[in-house]
Amino acid sequence: MPSPAASASAPRVGALFAIGSMSCVQLGLAVSVGLSEQLGPTGVAWLRLVWAGLILLVVARPWRATFTRKAFWTCVALGAATAGMTVFFMCAVMLIPLGTASALEFLGPLGVAVARGTGRSRLWAIVAAAGVIALTEPWHGRADPIGILFALGAAACWGVYILLTQRAGDSVEGLNALAVSIPTAAVVASFTITPALFAKLDLTVLLAGLGLALLLPLVPFILELLSLRRLNTATFGTLMSLEPAFALVIGAAILHQIPTPLAVVGIALVITAGIGATRTGARS
Repeated sequence: MPSPAASASAPRVGALFAIGSMSCVQLGLAVSVGLSEQLGPTGVAWLRLVWAGLILLVVARPWRATFTRKAFWTCVALGAATAGMTVFFMCAVMLIPLGTASALEFLGPLGVAVARGTGRSRLWAIVAAAGVIALTEPWHGRADPIGILFALGAAACWGVYILLTQRAGDSVEGLNALAVSIPTAAVVASFTITPALFAKLDLTVLLAGLGLALLLPLVPFILELLSLRRLNTATFGTLMSLEPAFALVIGAAILHQIPTPLAVVGIALVITAGIGATRTGARS
C-alpha cells in the first residue's frame, strides 16, 4: 500500500508528466509540418509510428510479457485509436492552424470529462461549443471544412485513447502496453500511404523521422501512460485543457500562425470548459 506522502505527491508528479507530454506533442507537430510537405501528412504520421514501434519492440520486448486475452486486445484497440488520432490530426494541421486544430481535438478529452462529470457538465459543453464556433467562424467560411472534420475525427480517437490508455496501464506492466499498441498503430497507419512514399525515404528523411518519433509519439505517450497511472481521467482531462494554449504559442512562434482575437477567445473558452468540466484528485 502506498504511503500517505506518496499518495499526496502522485497528483503533482502526474501533472508534471502531462505537461511534459503536451510540450513534446505540440513541438513535434510543429516540426512535422515541414516534413509533411515532402512526404504528405499520412506519410509523416506513418513514419513516426513505425520508428516508435520498432524502438519499443527492441526496448520492451513484449513477447516476453504475460498478457491476459482481454489486456492484449485492449492494447490492440489502443493502437487503432492511436493511429486514427495521429493520422487525422496530422491531416488537420496541414489545412487549419495548429491552435485551432488542437482546440477542436480537445473536444475528445472534454467529452470524456463531460460524460464522467456531474449534471453541470452540460453547461461546460455549451461553453466549449461556443469556443469552437469562435474558432471556426462558420459565418465567414474561412476555416477549411475538411480540416475541421479531420480535427474532429482526431478528437473522437483521443477520447477513446484516454479511456483505453488507463485501462491498459492498469492491466499491463511497464511499457508493454505501448510495445503492443504503437506497432499496431503503425500497421493500421500503413493503410493510409501509397507505395510512392518509399521512393522518398532517403537517409536524411529516415533520420528526421527517427527524431520525430522520439518527440512524438514515443516520449509523450510514455509520459501520458505514467500520468494516467497517477491521476483519474477527470484530472487528466483538466490538464489536457491547457494543450490548445501550448499549440497557440508554439504555432505562433514556429509556424508564424498568428491567431485572430476571436480565435484567442475561442481557445480560452475551450480551455475554460475543459477545466470546469473536470474534477481534481488522484486515482484511488
